[in-house]
Amino acid sequence: MRLTQYLIITLILLGCSTEYPTVIVVTSTPRVVITEDVIEILPTATTASIVLPTINSSSLSTTEVPREYTVQAGDTLSGIATTYNVSLQALINLNGISNPNLLEVGQILILPSPPTTSTPVNQILTDSRVVRAPDEASFNIDNFLSTQSGYINLVTDTLDIRLSDGSIRQDILGSANIIRRVAEEYSVDERIILAFLEYKANWLSNAEVADDLKEYPLISEEASLGYNRSGLYRQLSWLANELNRGYYSYKSSDLRILTFNDGTQLLYNTSQNAGTIALQYVMAIENTPEQWSFDVSDNGFKSLYLRLFGEDTGKNEILPPNLTQPSLTLPFRSGDIWRFTGGSHGGWGSGSAWSALDFAPPDRREDGDPFCYTSEFPVTAVSTGIISRVSDGTVVLDLDNDINERTGWSILYLHLSIDSSISVGQLVNVGDTIGNASCYGGFSTATHLHIARRYNGEWIPTDCNSCDRNIPFTMSDWQAVGLVGQEYQGYMINQVNNRRVVAEQGRNTKINEISW
Repeated sequence: MRLTQYLIITLILLGCSTEYPTVIVVTSTPRVVITEDVIEILPTATTASIVLPTINSSSLSTTEVPREYTVQAGDTLSGIATTYNVSLQALINLNGISNPNLLEVGQILILPSPPTTSTPVNQILTDSRVVRAPDEASFNIDNFLSTQSGYINLVTDTLDIRLSDGSIRQDILGSANIIRRVAEEYSVDERIILAFLEYKANWLSNAEVADDLKEYPLISEEASLGYNRSGLYRQLSWLANELNRGYYSYKSSDLRILTFNDGTQLLYNTSQNAGTIALQYVMAIENTPEQWSFDVSDNGFKSLYLRLFGEDTGKNEILPPNLTQPSLTLPFRSGDIWRFTGGSHGGWGSGSAWSALDFAPPDRREDGDPFCYTSEFPVTAVSTGIISRVSDGTVVLDLDNDINERTGWSILYLHLSIDSSISVGQLVNVGDTIGNASCYGGFSTATHLHIARRYNGEWIPTDCNSCDRNIPFTMSDWQAVGLVGQEYQGYMINQVNNRRVVAEQGRNTKINEISW
């Protein structure tokens, strides 16, 4: 068996759970398995008893839950938990699993019973106040921060920017630019980020904050599970990623149970909007059930948010009914043979919808050549549109021509050495060169192109049969097909000649060759 095949099979069994890739050319940002680990902390002064209304048994999964389950090839722990409507953390605890990233074929798992009570029914925020949707355009973060007297206006942070050749440039940014950057990268509303900084650490109103809250205002060092999450950028990236995890996992039917560290479990109320579910999910991390019940009540986070930003006039339907994808071409020249190296995975970070695909250019590479380089083969516009953002290896193509990626269809390109002629506001036509694949921006260990779709700021999965609406990612008659629960895996199928191309890393096989 070739090494590449062995690594991919290993990742399938591990659940693709490493924070950083263990194989070459797959991801733009770190990835982690969906977990619900929480660490208990002392509640703040105001607490409330948790109210757990009884739910109708019809809202539970109709899947018969056997007492035991035998692990099969391709299984992941999170996938088993989802299939049988049980909590991942409860599955880990019940079976005494010390490393949730390792499963063995033939391993016997005991399956706990699902909870029978649900989360509260009160709406915290609308979806368009969580996602970076059209109504965020009216908010100006610089003006807002000028009215605040707290520590936030004193903060700077150093960001490591990966360049085309894989080297690192360090940029020092102020708080407004860091918040703006995280909001753009993860497509999360700036206001919810600001509200969390105030709710968790009083950064907006208090100029003097405790030393531990300067480096870790949102998630503590102890709860960071060994990952470096110090500093404003990493803290906000964690928050945005987890908000996305709750939001998109719920919309794709993967998230149904909330588990606290003390073993308390709740079913997410299936009548609730995704934005509220995202907040309930994040608020449970490093929290107790008692404190959480106050945090998600009308008197908790919601009250502070409304005080800061006024009435929530957003919407819960970010995507219009009967939404369809416009005609797109593959993001490279007709006749060039690229490699399909990464199936469905996060648009930005492991928590966002699996909206992205990866392609590697056809440059001839010799043994010993660096993995990060600027390709000679151009990346092209998949549609006519206006360039709405150009920054650090990222280009956003706005298809409704209003130079606002929060509205309508937008296409995210990542890891580009950007063509010098490309600038914000520029009109490009189908096939025009935008740049060349490299390692620039995000997280990348080798040259490739990462491409993803959004509509009204919401990440659109490449393929999601469990979603309310499935809008497959189709380019030049090639339609993406994902494998359930298997990030980066899948294939593309040509709707004209039925040819199939499998997501595979490397250039030693023809099964990943794709062209148009």
